[in-house]
Amino acid sequence: MGEKVVAGPFDLSDRQRYREKLQKCLAGLERLLAEKRFDRPKNLMGLEIELNLAGPDGMPKMLNGQVLERIASRDFQTELAMFNLEVNIAPHRLGDRVFDRLAEELRTSLAYADRKAGEVDAGIVMTGILPTLGRDDLVSSNLSEVDRYALLNDQIVAARGEDFRLDIEGVEHLRCTSRSIVPEAACTSVQLHLQVTPDRFADVWNAAQAASAAQIAVGANSPFLFGHELWRESRPPLFLQATDTRPPELQAQGVRPRTWFGERWITSAHDLFEENLRYFPPLLPICDDEEPLEVLDAGGVPKLAELVLHNGTVYRWNRPVYDIADGVPHLRVENRVLPAGPTITDVIANAAFYYGLVRAFAEESRPVWTRLPFEAAEANFDAACRYGIDARFTWPRRGRYGGGTAEVDAVTLVRDELLPLAAAGLDAWGIEAADRDFYLGVIEERCRKRVNGASWQAATFHQALEKGHGREEALAATTRRYAELMHAGEPVHTWPVGLPEPVPLG
Repeated sequence: MGEKVVAGPFDLSDRQRYREKLQKCLAGLERLLAEKRFDRPKNLMGLEIELNLAGPDGMPKMLNGQVLERIASRDFQTELAMFNLEVNIAPHRLGDRVFDRLAEELRTSLAYADRKAGEVDAGIVMTGILPTLGRDDLVSSNLSEVDRYALLNDQIVAARGEDFRLDIEGVEHLRCTSRSIVPEAACTSVQLHLQVTPDRFADVWNAAQAASAAQIAVGANSPFLFGHELWRESRPPLFLQATDTRPPELQAQGVRPRTWFGERWITSAHDLFEENLRYFPPLLPICDDEEPLEVLDAGGVPKLAELVLHNGTVYRWNRPVYDIADGVPHLRVENRVLPAGPTITDVIANAAFYYGLVRAFAEESRPVWTRLPFEAAEANFDAACRYGIDARFTWPRRGRYGGGTAEVDAVTLVRDELLPLAAAGLDAWGIEAADRDFYLGVIEERCRKRVNGASWQAATFHQALEKGHGREEALAATTRRYAELMHAGEPVHTWPVGLPEPVPLG
């Protein structure tokens, strides 16, 4: 959304001028693409992780300002609510032992942040949705004290014109309302960035869309919200409903939600930016002084500030990003599919699976998106969110007599078809075999045991209930045990289900 957003009232002329600036930015992007002004391939990837703050009792702590003050590092930033932080890892070149290096950087950063959080009786918990969050935690007064969050909340609330309705039917059924977008803050995610050339952008984005269901199936880690067991990955339906500017009448008309899987395979990056302008009214009509076409005429590189800001308020699961580094523009695909956690090893394994699979998909002679209807890819994503490791997908048939699609178990698809592709993709990036085999081996073990973060959380919660804990205490105990195992660092497929037995005294 950008760092420097200053709150203030908007009038009709602001919105009209902003819309005109957006069109100029889009024309500027077209010129940059036509003139081939973008950065050359550098195989750069980036990583961001959203985090939760919780106390020793497993309950959320609204202390991000105090914790960030103690951390005092630009690598850590605020997120939407006071129990959120975000850590950003500097871009790395894909190749060699990059995944081991990333894991080591993350361990160092998160251990330091956790120590600093401990000074105010809090700790870092890396999970998709903190199981102990209650409705009273997700209210406007717990928004982070940053202008841009209050302004975004005000504009989305104004656009909707009524309370937000959360209605998610999974293992249990959650129905409630909210007067703000703050429930969206429950969603803590991993964002994987990949810098790509314009010529490769469409293939990489299509590949990322096709891969997203498998990512969720093996990586789901968000089974609880407000004390209810919902989908295995409850972030997508929660994010959609908590940011939905459409009242029921616009939903019935088929108006697109701002949290969006998309509706078609694309042919260029321009397709996505143009759709964002065509379908989504601006929420933050803040105009920059730059005239992008004049900058281009003078041989410069425009910031396209309005386009970048607007793009940040359309929540695609695979988002196009325009940015400038060292005076040269570039494009990235930002993959926003994955929940945070459970451990750093799991996060890096998920990243290795994604980068390998996207490379392999994008370079296939008959790419998967030419054989899979877009509607099927979206249905696969939905099934993965609902059922996690137990999902079933529609997928193109393989082999000599291939043609059409068939239903396949997600674990079978990942183990037999997608992991070998991911391994080939990592080889193409130049990843060393030791890194490739270790991190993809984590995904393979999750498939073999049919375990991911969501299945462990649910199984441990139910075991706590069976032992006589009430629901709230079972969720708190599950969260405390999760945090303990998360900090120990062994990947989730090795975690014993259930709570540790109390040690007898004497």
